[in-house]
Amino acid sequence: MIDAAELIDNTFLRQFQLDVEGDLATIEYSLQDRKIFLTKLTVPESVTDDVFVEDFLKLVMENIQDRNISVVPTSPPIAKFIRRNRRYKSMLPVGVRI
Repeated sequence: MIDAAELIDNTFLRQFQLDVEGDLATIEYSLQDRKIFLTKLTVPESVTDDVFVEDFLKLVMENIQDRNISVVPTSPPIAKFIRRNRRYKSMLPVGVRI
């Protein structure tokens, strides 16, 4: 399991970052009004474990939930994650369905 303290919100590059054995896993975002658009998920080639991606996305979603902002997933892997994890669907803005 990934520790929440390891997650970095790099506001300059507009991405969440997580160090993975010297490489970076990132989720790029765009923040507009009270919505965060998750646009791109990048995981190092050295990571072949799907559980890592799930844990990384859960950590990011919890971070966003703590800020009380809506999520708009524009990246297919992130949208797929939200479809599988119904508890995060409540974070979608009104009118957005995935």
